[in-house]
Amino acid sequence: MSLYNFVQNLHFREVPQHTRYLVSTSLLDIIGVIAGAKSNQTTINICNYAADNYPATKLSCRLLFDDRKVNPLGAAWAGGFSADSLDAHEGHFTSKGHAGATVVPALLALADACRDQGRDISGEEFLSAVTIAYETGLRAGVALMDTAAEYHASGAFSGLGVVCGGARLLGMNEEQFQHALGIAEYFGPRCPMMRLVDSPSMLRDAHGAGAYAGINALLMAQAGITGAPAETVADNKISHCWNDLGERWEIDAQYFKPWPVCRWAQPSLTAVTGMMAQYPEIIATNIEAINVETFHESMRLQGHFPANADEAQYGLAFPLAALISRGQVGPNEVTGDAIQAEDILQISRLVEITEAQDLSARFPQEILSRVTIQLKDGSSLTSPVTQAKGDPDTAMTQAELRAKFRLLASVNFSEQRIAKIITAVDLLEKADDCSQLFDLLMST
Repeated sequence: MSLYNFVQNLHFREVPQHTRYLVSTSLLDIIGVIAGAKSNQTTINICNYAADNYPATKLSCRLLFDDRKVNPLGAAWAGGFSADSLDAHEGHFTSKGHAGATVVPALLALADACRDQGRDISGEEFLSAVTIAYETGLRAGVALMDTAAEYHASGAFSGLGVVCGGARLLGMNEEQFQHALGIAEYFGPRCPMMRLVDSPSMLRDAHGAGAYAGINALLMAQAGITGAPAETVADNKISHCWNDLGERWEIDAQYFKPWPVCRWAQPSLTAVTGMMAQYPEIIATNIEAINVETFHESMRLQGHFPANADEAQYGLAFPLAALISRGQVGPNEVTGDAIQAEDILQISRLVEITEAQDLSARFPQEILSRVTIQLKDGSSLTSPVTQAKGDPDTAMTQAELRAKFRLLASVNFSEQRIAKIITAVDLLEKADDCSQLFDLLMST
């Protein structure tokens, strides 16, 4: 199937049932992340930036959980940055990145702009666009990994997913669509990801830049701007990334994060969660030392004494210490006053992180860690080699995913508002329009 035919002819109701479940679950997951991030400093700063620099013109949409009206370009910047600011969104192995934190905020902005112009968009049509955006964004990520040596941030490829999903919402003709793909790839933010791992900041995984690049490409193509061919789509070298489009679903390989920290830290947290359940003597006051053996990229996280929320979420030692000290890792453990909390820092000082060659050899196909905890009574407890909870073969249940949604969203919203959002997503496929969900997501 050609890419354009896939974009224009896919219907959500015809997608396999399990894939539909994953799309709806991914949508709710990203909404929960943005809800949990609503009041953090990155979101406040980027929403003010968007309101100041991208005022609504003939195109107008609302900022997520903010209600101020801006141009969709500004909303894309803000939504992507906000989703990226709480590192709890789903991801994907072979692209080594994430699509949802780019495509969901961008498509919400674009669809809200369409609604502002008087056009109704059904829930099935919006979910079709989201499915297209996820699937094509992830495939573009795999193609980029196959053709570019450097490890790039997710915004480098996910903007192409925005173009594909957005082209469906806008009803673009094939010529415009091809130009939009070329523009999005040409201006795509090929940011060096390991620089952010080593020096964390609000820039994160470039989801804001990817969302902006995708919306910008759509608007430029509509204005008659031409683009060079998108190599990660059109080049014969990567045809294997696209030739089974509509037959195999890349989104089926996504993972979900139980905790709002870097994916590379999650195997260690999974290991310690299991150890704490098995050994009740593992409590903060009983611990002498903690040794984490992990793969090279995870070892580079370190992060014992973060200076801010970005460093805390791109660290390993600090969130692991928070888990042991407080029994959970949510927004309140990796943002705000928790960054200087002595109960967490006291445990973080005890953590040593080393590279294990056997685990490095299995990356990136597998992300694994092994943890040993020395207790003050002289005993030593070691986990098995552990993969992260939330992988396709260690999947989180629907109950666990909804508990995560509630944990994230409850930082800023009431249980009543949370329940309404869950219900609106559950009923979206049958909804004649998206107004109920959008009004819940756009109001403060």
